Amino acid sequence: MIEIQEILYDEPAIQAKVKELAAQIARDYAGKDLVLICILKGAVMFMADLMRRIPFPVTIDFIRVSSYGMSTTAAREIGVKKDIEIDVRGRHVLLVDTIIDTGETLALLFKRFPEKGPASLEAVVLLDKKPRRTAEVRVKYRGFEIPDLFVVGYGVDCAEQYRNLPYVAAIKTDT
Repeated sequence: MIEIQEILYDEPAIQAKVKELAAQIARDYAGKDLVLICILKGAVMFMADLMRRIPFPVTIDFIRVSSYGMSTTAAREIGVKKDIEIDVRGRHVLLVDTIIDTGETLALLFKRFPEKGPASLEAVVLLDKKPRRTAEVRVKYRGFEIPDLFVVGYGVDCAEQYRNLPYVAAIKTDT
């Protein structure tokens, strides 16, 4: 069992930020064929809330990216376990993730997606943990910048648990 150290963002704060991000996205993509790609598993809650606030039809799909190897450090191999199923050629693709820390996952996707021929490729994240960045990644839409803390909630897990919390909290770690 983990111990919550501090709630960083409660449900109303998260929903206000999602509304703000959705408004920016709606302005930028008005009249365009927008495809939201949810990075599984963590971005499910964020994408569901985000897409409900975009006032025009969007297409959605899912991609699952996993780390392999015995290491828990940033020097791990990243691979796609489940790719998208729709054709994004000529469409505007927005990668959706709840948190970016090292940036390795988004970096991999930014390298892979151009071969699929999208008209544009951008990313939106709710939480940006810049102190952990090891890969140079452009993120057009950012919610909250967070310090280098281990967080859970709103899709972010610890050993596949706590994703269901309606808030984002820092947890105590054994260090």
